[in-house]
Amino acid sequence: MRNIQKFTWVFTFALINTLSAGITDFKTIDEAKAAYEEKAYGKSASLLNTLEMKSPEKEYDLGNALYKDKKYDKALEAYEKAEGVDEATRQHNIGNSHFQKQDLDKAIEAYEKSLSLKEDDDTKFNLDLAKKQKQKKEEEKKKQEEKDKQDKKDKDDKKKDEKDQDKKNQDDKKKQDKKDQKKKDQKKKDDQKKKDGQKDKDKKEQDKKDKAKKDKEKKKQKEKEKQKSKSEKKQSQADKQKAKEEKLKEQELKRLMKKMQQGKTPTMMYQMGEGKKANREGDVNPW
Repeated sequence: MRNIQKFTWVFTFALINTLSAGITDFKTIDEAKAAYEEKAYGKSASLLNTLEMKSPEKEYDLGNALYKDKKYDKALEAYEKAEGVDEATRQHNIGNSHFQKQDLDKAIEAYEKSLSLKEDDDTKFNLDLAKKQKQKKEEEKKKQEEKDKQDKKDKDDKKKDEKDQDKKNQDDKKKQDKKDQKKKDQKKKDDQKKKDGQKDKDKKEQDKKDKAKKDKEKKKQKEKEKQKSKSEKKQSQADKQKAKEEKLKEQELKRLMKKMQQGKTPTMMYQMGEGKKANREGDVNPW
């Protein structure tokens, strides 16, 4: 941007034609001008503000000092009150103040007003610069909006992806939980089956042992019965033998009695039931 219009100190010339101006006012203006030239812009503005006289020229010079002091809002207030000075120059400086505030639409408007009153290369340059700045800002704004839009889209997409991922994770977890539960149930079934199988095995083993025990007891009982039967048979044979012997004894006794009755009884009888003759000493005939 080109420099502001040259500080003309229009107020100095206005005071010359003012009868009410005193020596003090001229002195203050000289001090303000000297401060401005020394780049003490704030001091210059303060000195001008001490002047009680109100005029467009004073406001214009004050506006210039405030502009140089980078107090653009106050400079604009002063320029707005400076109607009556060269309008093309005043609009040029208003445009510059708006430009410094980056209020480009108002700056362009002020420059165009200045150029409509008077052609000026500095004003044209500042107008083009303001338009370029505006275009650049609009492009940056558009880019920023597009960036914000893209960022929002990316954020929404990310949020959606995270949501989808969360849903997927939940679904995967449910599937895994279901799979784990199925595994658990299958293991439980297998364990129960194994347990039941062990029970069946134990039962068969026990049944086998019980059967073996029963078979053993049965065999033992048979053996016992066999022994008993044997014993009973032996006893029966013994009893039969005894009965037979008793019967023989009885028959022999009867025979002997019969012989005795017939007088044929021997002086020495055989021992009953022995089937052998009694021992004889020296084989001597007892009768």
